[in-house]
Amino acid sequence: MKTWVLLAMALSISMQSYADAPLSGTGAAPTTVSSSSADTSGRFGVGLMVGEPTGLSLKYFFNSTFAIDGGLGWAFHDGTDFQIQSDVLWHKFDLVTLSQGQLPFYIGVGARVKFQENAEDRIGLRVPVGVSYIFDDLPLDVFFEVAPILDFTPSTRGGFSAAIGARWWF
Repeated sequence: MKTWVLLAMALSISMQSYADAPLSGTGAAPTTVSSSSADTSGRFGVGLMVGEPTGLSLKYFFNSTFAIDGGLGWAFHDGTDFQIQSDVLWHKFDLVTLSQGQLPFYIGVGARVKFQENAEDRIGLRVPVGVSYIFDDLPLDVFFEVAPILDFTPSTRGGFSAAIGARWWF
């Protein structure tokens, strides 16, 4: 439990410097930062993901490159267990140019807790790497990510997760 409190405090401190950055955009995930506009449309996305875990996906952009995401769902590897995860993500929007939509790549670092029915709960670090397609005409993105995981409690163990999903942006 102490580990989660420390991770939450560190994440909160790191996010405070980005929280006041205004965004501009219309419905989709933000791609530009504007100092003259306080438009917050497109900052928050809610959707579903399928994979490990399968469940709810949430994402919030602080500015055009920095976001936090989270997931709640069931992990089916080694039994059916409930999992909570959250990551800090950095996006790169200009690696691939498309005629329609955008294709940002991202990398991050975060944590997960896997509540196991028949064993001790697992707490670990995640390093997600992914890509999302953001539609021009819809406040929607689809994404795919993989994340190496290093569990450090109750014992040290490596693994990975992968998910595909979609989010609607508000």
